[in-house]
Amino acid sequence: MSNALLVAGTTSDAGKSVVTAGICRWLARQGVRVAPFKAQNMSLNSFVTADGAEIGRAQAMQAQAAQVEPEAAMNPVLLKPGADGRSQVVLLGRPVAEVGALDYRERKPVLLERALECLADLRRRYDVVVCEGAGSPAEINLRDRDIANMGLATAAGLPVVVVGDIDRGGVFAAMYGTLALLSAEDQRHVAGWFVNKFRGDARLLAPGLEMLHDLTGRPVLGTLPMLPGLWLDAEDSLDLTTVVDRVDARGPLGADVLRVAVVRFPRLSNFTDLDALAQEPGVLVRWATRPEELADADLVVLPGTRATVADLAWLRERGLEPALKARAAAGLPILGVCGGYQMLARSIDDEVESKAGQVSGLALLPTHVRFGAEKVLARPVGEAYGQRVDGYEIHHGVVSVEGGEPFLDGCRVGAVWGTTWHGALENDGFRRELLCEVAELAGRAFVPAPDTSFAAAREARLDRLGDLIEEHADTDALWKLIEGGVPAAGSLPFLPPGAPEEAGKA
Repeated sequence: MSNALLVAGTTSDAGKSVVTAGICRWLARQGVRVAPFKAQNMSLNSFVTADGAEIGRAQAMQAQAAQVEPEAAMNPVLLKPGADGRSQVVLLGRPVAEVGALDYRERKPVLLERALECLADLRRRYDVVVCEGAGSPAEINLRDRDIANMGLATAAGLPVVVVGDIDRGGVFAAMYGTLALLSAEDQRHVAGWFVNKFRGDARLLAPGLEMLHDLTGRPVLGTLPMLPGLWLDAEDSLDLTTVVDRVDARGPLGADVLRVAVVRFPRLSNFTDLDALAQEPGVLVRWATRPEELADADLVVLPGTRATVADLAWLRERGLEPALKARAAAGLPILGVCGGYQMLARSIDDEVESKAGQVSGLALLPTHVRFGAEKVLARPVGEAYGQRVDGYEIHHGVVSVEGGEPFLDGCRVGAVWGTTWHGALENDGFRRELLCEVAELAGRAFVPAPDTSFAAAREARLDRLGDLIEEHADTDALWKLIEGGVPAAGSLPFLPPGAPEEAGKA
């Protein structure tokens, strides 16, 4: 079977997710039924599928690029790091264990088997499967238990293209070194390169690309230009700055800009909730870690977190609690989402996530939180401000409401709102009404744009990724790799020294 391709990267944040999504959108435009796949993802940004499975948010975005419904098979293993050096293992959309790094290594053979089953299933049901690697394929200390990069490629017979980030510098050394640290068998699967995030005149780069081809025997399949302002469903904290610290180029419609300060928790999760706010004209979204950074904010957001109790302790250590209580007393808006909502409670009883037992919350809402062993995964639908609202829930903490006004299965008291729903701000009508009330409470002459469509903006960005591949990649060569599979043995040169055991034998 030769209908799949693996997109690896020289580093994290090299652009694997973006290139994978771009290839998916390009293929979907050709009428190809295509699916994304990532065997193992480590991310605190996740999504709930229609049937209640939790997968990486990037794979949900790639499924949208492919114009298909996301499903658990597209990301069979999801790791969600916690506060204690351990990670929750989510297998086929359901949490199955909390493990440390060494414990997890022992589980990898079984997880590889499940990942291969999912990949084989997708390959049977789709014309093409575009796989994304994780980190770098040349992490030599992890190769023996790798299930996402060359371990997957060799087990499933996948040709591999490697993406390098030229914006960081040293891209030729990174590509050459990546290949040179792989075993002969692994090297046989690597069939080409992508140079990503290029700025400037491509003619100046051409000699380097030719030399890379001469040195490695692998062609550069595309030089992809930097796409500013993309901010598409980032996977980890390396991408956080793409979400905030900017105002829409159109500027505010009213006299004032609306300033939103988002508390940057150490274990921040599902920060894609902020994307819809950041794309609103006249809304400035920025991170905050100190009390003074909340002072001029019109809205403060406490976002989701993988470690509610630990991040609440961090919030207190940073001196943010008095600033938040002063805001609430002054009638200035605060919005808590999921873990941030839980922090607003009077008390938190956690024998599951932190095992801290009874902890006092910020007491800004008349609620109590008890952590349950079973994770809640749901796709709720409701109404607020007379607008339909769709969202998704991912949490262990169950909130009991004892007063206030109803708000998206959460509650509201004065200018403090709380909800367990992620994704609510992606609903245009609801978002506009909420921003109008925030502006009124904050005394700002802010007017939300009446024509902003988050769904349309997301589609436009996915189309930009399809254009990126169509206009700047060797699509004929990509087709040949997808159809032809792994290059024939001996057709590509071995680059010494190879993996450490091979170097030792030389």
